[in-house]
Amino acid sequence: MTEASSPEEPPAAPNGAKPFLDVRNVVKEFPVTHGAVLQRRVGVVHAVSGVSFTVKSGETLGLVGESGCGKTTTGRMIVALERVTSGSIFIDGEDIARMSMRRVRRKRRDMQMMFQDPYASLDPRMRVVTILREPLAIQGIGTRPEQEERVRDLLNDVGLATSSMDRYPHEFSGGQRQRIGLARALALHPKLIVADEPVSALDVSIRSQILNLMNRLQTKYGLTYVIISHDLSVVKYMADRIGVMYLGKLVEIAGGEDIYARPAHPYTNGLVSAIPIPDPDIERHKQMDAPKGEIPSAINPPSGCRFRTRCPRAQPLCGQVEPPLRAFGPDHLAACHFPLRDPVEAAA
Repeated sequence: MTEASSPEEPPAAPNGAKPFLDVRNVVKEFPVTHGAVLQRRVGVVHAVSGVSFTVKSGETLGLVGESGCGKTTTGRMIVALERVTSGSIFIDGEDIARMSMRRVRRKRRDMQMMFQDPYASLDPRMRVVTILREPLAIQGIGTRPEQEERVRDLLNDVGLATSSMDRYPHEFSGGQRQRIGLARALALHPKLIVADEPVSALDVSIRSQILNLMNRLQTKYGLTYVIISHDLSVVKYMADRIGVMYLGKLVEIAGGEDIYARPAHPYTNGLVSAIPIPDPDIERHKQMDAPKGEIPSAINPPSGCRFRTRCPRAQPLCGQVEPPLRAFGPDHLAACHFPLRDPVEAAA
């Protein structure tokens, strides 16, 4: 994809300020081919289909949904690990979807990713000092002594001893490896970090330590987070706003309190009802509204509302017309023809 000479400007937020991250009508499709030698295209996987949202500077947005909903693909497009099929992604006013890969590499100083698996995301043949120096060396920042001093600062920020510099990844526990992954994401002083399931591979006792560390570093450096998770309790603790995705679509986005206490979309309500309650008596007798059945194929998604094949409120209209996002309160949008709450028709 080539650069545009005059990229489109992102819209201003209601208060007149531009959002730091503006994802606009993003689409990502993967071709399905057949044949070992002479491959021919036989279909398309609709991984992300027209997703739009904004994130303010210093804010944390959580993306949740079942496996295969497109949330990880969305995160990878935000940091340009995947190129969009169509749409725009503005970061600090610049559309990375229209940038050349050379410019994207320079722009990576502002955006970094924290990967899910702390075991697979670190090169086992590299010492910690080399892993953390690598972003600085690629970007040509500082001399070698200055880079090593930066590594010491990063290890101190994430709560690891400087003696860790000369050790290999296999010498650390899972929680320590994720701290190293976070340190690597911080190496270039980014403004945005996309964290893909940052604690799903860790023991429960370690998760709170990593999440509290991320909160402290966000306050210290003014970071903006996009946190991708299937664990709604993690997102509830971390996120200012939550976006719910289903089969490549954003079906609801709102503040955490609205999502958990006043969901408008039946799918969101089902996800919330599936959160376990620590009290066994309450858990045993609570009403379960979790979605029934299997997720349809992303190669041939249902017409109209993609959730209609599993929705208890589905009507014929749901298969004929795709529901638009409607307002259900300040900063609360949901896409449903027959929602759980009445929409606010007068909202902008």
